Amino acid sequence: MKPNHGGRPLALRLDDVGASTKRYEVYSKRRFGIGRYAISGNWLFLKYLPGIKAWGPYRELSVKEWCQISDLLAASSAKLTVAVTAAWAENEDVLIPFPDRFPDQASVLKEAVDSKLIEIANHGLTHCVLEGNKFKPQLWSSNRTYHREFWEWVSTDKQDQHICQAQQILQDYFQLPIVTFVPPGNVFTDETLEIANRYGLKVVSCDTAPRKQGDMVVVGNKDVLPFHDRDIVYGGIEWLRRRVMENGDASFCFVSELEQHGNRFNGER
Repeated sequence: MKPNHGGRPLALRLDDVGASTKRYEVYSKRRFGIGRYAISGNWLFLKYLPGIKAWGPYRELSVKEWCQISDLLAASSAKLTVAVTAAWAENEDVLIPFPDRFPDQASVLKEAVDSKLIEIANHGLTHCVLEGNKFKPQLWSSNRTYHREFWEWVSTDKQDQHICQAQQILQDYFQLPIVTFVPPGNVFTDETLEIANRYGLKVVSCDTAPRKQGDMVVVGNKDVLPFHDRDIVYGGIEWLRRRVMENGDASFCFVSELEQHGNRFNGER
């Protein structure tokens, strides 16, 4: 199946690669009534149980799966933007750079980048708030709030440090400029974007309104099909194959290429 390259632009975007969020973001949206009482699904072990848990934990994509993704992209004349969290947070004082934590996966990704099949995007340094290890699972409550990195209550100095370090890790390993920014959990501030632009990031993609903000092009999710590595972990490579086939009329591009492919911002430039 070969897409029609004269069709509408579409960027496939895969998030959360390398993020320890997949291990430590454990929560539930469920509540259970017992007589006059209600128990939250976040109580102790409940949030880990199938049918009760809302997200994690789940595993990182394997080398075999990355090879299958690359083969699918090549066979379909498709492209993929991969949002990588630059360091795995083991605890607030121990961060392991993605190429060190997952060296085999990083190597396969680099081959795909060199083959122009994949674009690497900056998905934060940690995907989470480190202070006090608040990103670790809680006994009685959800920890989801602490798995977004760039809240307004996170100091600009800390945001600057994280974005700078993430850029250094990703650019040093992949040996090319990283220009696309995918804020974890769609959370960011105006100051976040100013900092990101200072370190060479030019395009922002997440669930937000498309617009031009300062020197940043915010494409939002316009002409983007966003998903997570979790979708492939649970759905297999066939899940991605179906998404590509469903959009066979599209002209696939990287997120960073959307503007030149005609992405617009509600009529504004």
